[in-house]
Amino acid sequence: MNRAAAREEARAADFARESDQVKAESLLAINLIGLRTIMRKEIKRVSRIWVQTIVPPAITMSLYFVIFGSLIGRRIGEMEGMPYIAYIAPGLIMMAVITNSFSNVVSSFFGAKLQLYLEEMLVSPLSTATIVVGYMVGGIFRGLAVGALVTVVALMFTRLSIVHPWITLSVVVLVAGVFSMAGLLNAIFAKTFDDISIVPTFVLTPLTYLGGVFFSISLLSPTWQAVAMANPILYMVNAFRYGVLGISDIPIAVAYSLIIGLFVALFSLNMWLLSKGRGIRS
Repeated sequence: MNRAAAREEARAADFARESDQVKAESLLAINLIGLRTIMRKEIKRVSRIWVQTIVPPAITMSLYFVIFGSLIGRRIGEMEGMPYIAYIAPGLIMMAVITNSFSNVVSSFFGAKLQLYLEEMLVSPLSTATIVVGYMVGGIFRGLAVGALVTVVALMFTRLSIVHPWITLSVVVLVAGVFSMAGLLNAIFAKTFDDISIVPTFVLTPLTYLGGVFFSISLLSPTWQAVAMANPILYMVNAFRYGVLGISDIPIAVAYSLIIGLFVALFSLNMWLLSKGRGIRS
C-alpha cells in the first residue's frame, strides 16, 4: 500500500510539473504574441499618419539648418575646429530623436488610458514588461525614423562622416529608449491633454536648447559650466556628437554611464508603477 501510494504521489508530482511547464510555455507564447501585436500597432500608427508624425519635425529641423547653420553659421565660422553647421548637425538630429520618441509614447499611452483599452491589457495574461517594451519600441521607431530623415536633411547642408558608427548607433537607440520611458512615465500620471504637454513645453524644450546643441560648454563661465553639467541632455548630445564627429565636451564613458543609468531607472520605475496600477486605477 505504501509503495502504491508513493507511486501515485510521484505521478501526481510529475503531472503537476508538466502542467506548470505547459502553462509557462503558453504564457510565454501569449506574451510574445502580445508584444508583437503592441509593436505592430505602434509602428503602424506612426506609419499611417506619417504626415503628422514624421514630416513636421523634418521641416522644423530644416528651418534650424537654414537659420542657424547657413545664415548665422557663416558669421560664427568654426566651433571646436569644425564648421558651425557640421557642429550643430548631431545636436539637431538628437533633438529630433528626443522630442519624437517622447511625444510618441506619451500620446499613444495616454490615448489607451482615455479610450479605456489599457485596462484590458492590464487584466490580460500579458506581463507588465510586455506592455512597457511594446510601447518603448514604438517610441524608438518614431525617434529613429525622424532622426534618419533629419540626417538626410543635414546632408543637404553639410558633409557628415560618422567617425564611430557603433557608438553613434548605440547612443541614438539608448537615448530614444530613455525618452520613450520618460514619455510613458508622463502618460501614466497624466489626467488631461494639458498634462501631456506640460513636460515637453516647460521641461524638455528648455533642457534640449541648453543641452549643448548650439554651443560648446567651453564657451561658458565655470559657474555656468557647472550648471550645464546637471543637464542630462548635455551628455546625450555630446555622446552622439562624439560618435559622428569624434569630438565631445564630456568623457564618453561618463555619458554612457548616465544614459544607461537613466534608462534602467525609468524602465524599472514604469514597471513598478504599472504593476501597482498607479495613475490608472482610481
